[in-house]
Amino acid sequence: MSDDNDSANDEVLSKDEMKSLLATLKREHARINSEVDALHENGVMDMLKLKRMKKTKLAVKDQISYLENMLTPDILA
Repeated sequence: MSDDNDSANDEVLSKDEMKSLLATLKREHARINSEVDALHENGVMDMLKLKRMKKTKLAVKDQISYLENMLTPDILA
């Protein structure tokens, strides 16, 4: 039973860890974006590779949005 609690505690990130992960994800997103742009510029038409890269890029963007929402406090107007 304690294994379940340990794994749940391992998933909780501190604010500094979230900021570090956010920076890493932003770099990864930019890297993937550069690769996609390079494929377009070079005329490489490996559609499967391009589709996979775009899917990965979208998943990274979703993670970035989630972390930014977690780090930004809700402001009630």
